[in-house]
Amino acid sequence: MQMPFIGSEAVSAGLVAKHLLRTRFVALYPDVYTRPDAELSVKHRATAAWLWSHREGVVAGLTAAALHGTRYVDDAQPIELVWSNGRAPRGITTHKQHLHPGEIAMRHGLPVTTVQRTAFDLGRRSPLDVAVARVDALGNAATFDAAELLRWAKEHHPGKRGMRQLGEVLTLHDPGAQSPRETWLRLLLIRAGLPRPSTQIPVFSADGRRRYYLDMGWEKLKLAVEYDGDHHRVDPLQFAHDILRAEDLDELEWTRIRVVKSNLPSDVIRRVRRAYDAKVRSARVARPIGDLGALSTQD
Repeated sequence: MQMPFIGSEAVSAGLVAKHLLRTRFVALYPDVYTRPDAELSVKHRATAAWLWSHREGVVAGLTAAALHGTRYVDDAQPIELVWSNGRAPRGITTHKQHLHPGEIAMRHGLPVTTVQRTAFDLGRRSPLDVAVARVDALGNAATFDAAELLRWAKEHHPGKRGMRQLGEVLTLHDPGAQSPRETWLRLLLIRAGLPRPSTQIPVFSADGRRRYYLDMGWEKLKLAVEYDGDHHRVDPLQFAHDILRAEDLDELEWTRIRVVKSNLPSDVIRRVRRAYDAKVRSARVARPIGDLGALSTQD
């Protein structure tokens, strides 16, 4: 039995002796067991939680996002279910709410809220910046149209709590963010008054043999801002790739501002604004007067 199972069912079917349940298996939730060496991934625990709900619950929220492919969802996060039982065991959070038939899909053999409904729920809950990061991550893993989502929400769920925040989240949403820290960095730049940066900007090396994607920036100015996680320093292959990438971008005259976790927000803003202003001044000198208007746009 590699996947979680309902203990009483397994005993009734003769698959396991009752006295072996507690000696050879561990209980994840009441009457739901798994092997002691099982990897307690989100999928594994979600399956167990669904079995605990007598196969009636629908996986929702962050758990649904993870099953749709969202990264950076902690395996230890409580499993979220839409189910009426308000006395959930530790490790399960239940939501008593109505789901329309079109808001349920199947993923990994489990009923889960659709991408659209999951984004709707994530965008209304949690503080604003957390909600934006979660919706960004979902959009990066599973495509949805933000404008269509907002129209659908207003039509099918008018008056729901958090609708005002949902609108703000979808305005700030960008599926190009590949990590919560990239979302944080983008919001920092926007709130500092800088033009909204584009994300995942494609750039080819001068010889056309290599293609890179820049986290965010302003393509017309050849200015990029990138967040470097720890893997850029500790992974030898990544480090070697970064060296070649930096040389290629230098050859193309791209300016990059690299941000790491220890940087203070005020320092990041100062560095980016200084580089941005310098690029704008340089572009004004190089361009005819009639082309200056383009510099005030997003790029």
